Amino acid sequence: MRLEDLGYNIALENYRKEQKLDSYGVGRVISEYKEGYRVRTTEKEYDAEIIGNLRFSAHQRSDFPAVGDWVAISEYDENKVLIHSVFPRNTIIERQAVGKQGEKQIIATNIDSAFIVQAVDRDFNINRIERYLTICNTSNVRPIIILNKIDLINDIELEKLISEVQKRVRQVPVFAISNVSQKGVKRLHEGIVKGETYCLLGSSGVGKSTLLNTLAGKQLMKTNTLSTTTNKGRHVTSHRELLVLENGGILIDNPGIREVGISDSADGLEMTFVSIVKLAKDCKFKNCTHTTEIDCAVLAAVERGEIDAAFYENYLKLEREKEHFESTVTERRKKDKDFGKMVKNYKKGKKSNKY
Repeated sequence: MRLEDLGYNIALENYRKEQKLDSYGVGRVISEYKEGYRVRTTEKEYDAEIIGNLRFSAHQRSDFPAVGDWVAISEYDENKVLIHSVFPRNTIIERQAVGKQGEKQIIATNIDSAFIVQAVDRDFNINRIERYLTICNTSNVRPIIILNKIDLINDIELEKLISEVQKRVRQVPVFAISNVSQKGVKRLHEGIVKGETYCLLGSSGVGKSTLLNTLAGKQLMKTNTLSTTTNKGRHVTSHRELLVLENGGILIDNPGIREVGISDSADGLEMTFVSIVKLAKDCKFKNCTHTTEIDCAVLAAVERGEIDAAFYENYLKLEREKEHFESTVTERRKKDKDFGKMVKNYKKGKKSNKY
């Protein structure tokens, strides 16, 4: 296997030389655990940990390696390496960290395309698709929608769902597949490009791990059924993991995401809800919130039925989440700045008291 088969390119190699990292080996982070990482090279896989300097110089969680990262490494044991540096990321898929106001969590890095997987048999939700779509658009990652488990509904129901998705989500490929009957899988498989990295996004129980096994042609990831009491998916994948398919595509499986929090995603929202953004230019007020203002072009379009009401409501909801995240970040920065001033003044006071 060559590094290029894992997604390595000339830009990464140039960075390696410019930063004088060519004395180190190169690997890609394929999984992340509490105590360390798993890194793949052209020869083998290694357990990995970061060097102390990298750990202590990190200012935030995103400064640490993540699944999909390229790293400079050195071997210190037969199956162990040290991570000395993280190469620049081409793309970062992230969401608002669960339970941590104003913080983001990296899902995966250096992703070319994301498979947004939705099962058609249970909590099918276009609003959730638009959430994932916003995350992808913010990250400059190409989204691909996969409607899974189509063997559980009839053709008429499927056509209706596809129509509903395409009405709300424009210019995004939609694949309808079944891991059981294999319907649609060949078409999806043929679209996977060698050397490109794909990320699976979706809630628990939508069939992400089963899809990965189907695309790989063998049992790589453990799968499970839905809970009989809640009809919700069980978390089978417990960590993110990067795998290379036989056709050369690179796929990252993820634990099921039940909370898809929006962070600083202004550009992503504009791309996902482009029809609303275009209409907003005709509003009477430049700072129109599209809720109660007079002569609001967006509200008028909703009333005329030109903009889907659910599409509009989801836009407002995600816009509120974005604004809340941004205000929380501003508040955190102010507190950090005030704390820094307090420490600085305290040190000045101690110094003056010596004389």
